[in-house]
Amino acid sequence: MSAENQPEKPETQEKPAKLTPPKPSTSKSSVITIHPEGERIQPKKAEGRFAKLRIAAIVATQFVFYIVPWFNWNGRQAVLFDIPERHFYIFGLSLGMGDLIYLALLLMICAFGLFWWTTVAGRLWCGYACPQTVYTEIMLWIDHFVEGDRNKRLKLEKSPWNFTKIRIKTTKALLIFAVCAWTGISFAGWFVPIREFVPALFSMNAGGGAVFAAAFYGFMTFLMAHVMREKVCLHMCPYARFQSAMFDKDTLIISYDAERGEPRGARKKTAGKDETRLGDCINCTMCVQVCPVGIDIRNGLQYQCIGCAACIDACDEIMDKMNYPRGLIRYTTEGALEHEYEESAIKKRLLRPRVVGYGVVLAVIVTAFLVGLTFRKTVEIDILKDRGVMVRENSKGWLENAYNLRIVNNNESEIVLTASVKGFDEIALTGLPEGGLKIAPRETVTIPVQVSTIPEYADKGSHPIEFAFSYGQAGKAEKNVINEDATFIGE
Repeated sequence: MSAENQPEKPETQEKPAKLTPPKPSTSKSSVITIHPEGERIQPKKAEGRFAKLRIAAIVATQFVFYIVPWFNWNGRQAVLFDIPERHFYIFGLSLGMGDLIYLALLLMICAFGLFWWTTVAGRLWCGYACPQTVYTEIMLWIDHFVEGDRNKRLKLEKSPWNFTKIRIKTTKALLIFAVCAWTGISFAGWFVPIREFVPALFSMNAGGGAVFAAAFYGFMTFLMAHVMREKVCLHMCPYARFQSAMFDKDTLIISYDAERGEPRGARKKTAGKDETRLGDCINCTMCVQVCPVGIDIRNGLQYQCIGCAACIDACDEIMDKMNYPRGLIRYTTEGALEHEYEESAIKKRLLRPRVVGYGVVLAVIVTAFLVGLTFRKTVEIDILKDRGVMVRENSKGWLENAYNLRIVNNNESEIVLTASVKGFDEIALTGLPEGGLKIAPRETVTIPVQVSTIPEYADKGSHPIEFAFSYGQAGKAEKNVINEDATFIGE
């Protein structure tokens, strides 16, 4: 057998848990040949079950981003983060500045949810839902739609400028501009009423802050998703650097089965394995051609891998054509690849201490978040003692204390509030308007009130009293009651 026909030696597979960069390959089919250094990566379009899952994820996330702001709820935008008014609306939920605790809980849910999911199944967030991945994929769709698949795009890049090339490039640029512009407008529509913003934008009457937000987000979409693309994942994303802290031998990762695939090499479709003495990998490099970040998964898991599973789809398609079993590249664990346990035992390995720990913390935070929202007060009242007037005698000769009531109405409708006080046999509350205090939606008011009693009832020192507040919408019989404790200072 000649030297050139000898099978290639198996490449050393990197340990997935360490996520170290692969060693440079000297093979003629190396990544450098497929994606020349310094040149734009032109991935081939992948088709298969995971490609369909990515499309479904992109459609779902972008439906939320582009469409949800156009929904109405009770006469206003369904989801609106009104920064100037410091108020957030999420369908029937109305949150003010006093509800920032829920934002903190939501951020904690996102963080621990990411940790938990990464421990279970690696970078699924990056591969299917990360905005960088989603918009890069949309830009690749435009590339494929206008310029054709990978080979046509490479040929177009090398061709001289002529009318056809100018027409194709102009068409693509216009489509990319339209997507980026509408993305920026949709982003601004989460913070200003979009049904008013869009007509005002096209009539040149939109506010400067909203226009800046739309232009900035649209430009960043163009820069990150079209210009930089994979460089963001390779050089800018911090998640790629610290993910190894959450990986272990039982984490589901995309892996190449070197034991089955090596030694790799080309062969005829009709050639039997006994004739070639080669592994299942035919060295077609399709797994590299479809990779959006340009890595060779056969060199082991690398931190650059975003977990999109395009290489699995490409490899499965080749295996089908060669009449080989699927799964040469697949979701598996390092422990299964090293025969520490069978592939069938992977599901059992998911319930390990790290996964359970993250899951318990996540469940506690989610429960706290839901319970807090369920029992959240839509009207909050604080009773502040007027320190400038501890106790005084009023015109009736009664002892009087002064208080300031700070009332927050988080409802989306006006309320009418009345109050009473108890604590002595003879006690009076003054300062509130007759018929009740009207408080506008999402308004915070502070009103001074006075509580007085007969001097014989309030000797020297502090005495416990209780305010009872009743509120409801004007014209409706249904009332809610809030009881708050306070102290009365006697002489």
